[in-house]
Amino acid sequence: MVRRLVLGCGPVGSDLVDGLVDRPGKLTVITNRRGLAEDYRADGIAATEGDPTDPKTYPKEADIVIVAGRRPRTNRNAALAAREHFPDAFLLVYRPIDTPPEVAAELEQVADKIIEPWGELTERLTGMAGNSHTSRIRRLMRVLRNLDGRLAIVMHDNPDPDAIASAIALQAIAKRANVESDPCYFGDISHQENRAMVNLLNLDLTVLSKPPREDEYGGVALVDHSRPGVNDRMPEDTPIDIVIDHHPPRAPVEASYVDLRQDVGATSTLLTEYLDRLGMVPDSDVATALLFGIRVDTKDFTREVSTADFEAASFLIPNVDTDILQRVESPSMTPETMETLARSIANRDVRGNVLISNVGDIRDRDALAQAADHLIDMEDIDISIVYGLMGGTVYVSGRSRGSSVDLGEVLRDALAPIGSAGGHADMAGAQIPLGILDDVGDDSRESLATIVTGIVAGRIFETLEHAPAALDLDTDVTFESPLDE
Repeated sequence: MVRRLVLGCGPVGSDLVDGLVDRPGKLTVITNRRGLAEDYRADGIAATEGDPTDPKTYPKEADIVIVAGRRPRTNRNAALAAREHFPDAFLLVYRPIDTPPEVAAELEQVADKIIEPWGELTERLTGMAGNSHTSRIRRLMRVLRNLDGRLAIVMHDNPDPDAIASAIALQAIAKRANVESDPCYFGDISHQENRAMVNLLNLDLTVLSKPPREDEYGGVALVDHSRPGVNDRMPEDTPIDIVIDHHPPRAPVEASYVDLRQDVGATSTLLTEYLDRLGMVPDSDVATALLFGIRVDTKDFTREVSTADFEAASFLIPNVDTDILQRVESPSMTPETMETLARSIANRDVRGNVLISNVGDIRDRDALAQAADHLIDMEDIDISIVYGLMGGTVYVSGRSRGSSVDLGEVLRDALAPIGSAGGHADMAGAQIPLGILDDVGDDSRESLATIVTGIVAGRIFETLEHAPAALDLDTDVTFESPLDE
């Protein structure tokens, strides 16, 4: 019989425990996380609440020792203690991404195998748990039950329907675990459909002007994005308890509970799955919001849609308020959106089947997305990109259809070096701070617009020309970017 000992239970450690619990042999867990040992025991796992670095808490024998806490130095100390106490055991140690070089060197000396954050071995081991819906729910509810205080459910800045719906659905699930929570966001909800959704469903959302104090919440969840400080205004070093997202991460993601699935069309689909597995019947507001979130992110089940998205919709439909859904989907277009659309048409630069337009100063950044949505429907256009200036930042919104080029990668390659960019193959965006270029008077706005066009359009067209299977850009015009000099 194989005797396995898990010391410490950070995000990876919890996944490993769930993956190992049904395997033959004996499993013992030692963790200093309050309440976690009790939860494990309730699930039939031999668990002790104690110091994973203290051999006095260890069992008499172990064949495999897995050190998987979230703190590098604690893992180092536990690994050294385990090696001395079980000299013949196979020692597997998790090395977090923030491990100092000197600690990493010590781990290399003492461990038989190092687990890197979301490396091949980690994915293979945690996959044993990730394939089980029941395991996901058990881990999520365990994290929720161990929170000491309210949960801040943080959406990405200027949230869209998918983020909003995911936040209020997680709020309902947290309540099931007796945890009160606040769906939070930075920025504005300015897109008329998004405002209509919030107003018609009477959703209670918290607008943040600055990051919450450390003592204000007992935990933080991120929905529809996965890293603090990236598309939200939280400090980058904010400890995160829960991450649920369907976008591909650009760097390792760490939290007590992580569910990143790129094979679904919306984060709302994942939250709907949780409700289903928990046996929870969503109320009309939650069901309506979730269905709208799925429909928007999959463009009515025509973009990056999966079987899971259709199954989620089928689960939600009996509880959806179709009258409100119809009113959300048909709001009136604001004058700002009409003006932005008109300028995007007038200022369009079309090369082959790519349209890029600078609309100048804007007051509503969501108007850019709506303009891009309209322009992609123009004849012979496969990519539409609209950008404008607000508050010292250039905002870019793009749409693609029927193109072999990944628009998210194009914008990342073109604009990430001078700002931030990302998204999907057919829907992407970017933000570029102007810095000193914005320090000009009104009489120089025309010159500024020319410079911005040179930077944004120039970089995008150049990237498209060199992208694999690039589109046919029938033009001899070239741009020189001031930032390249």
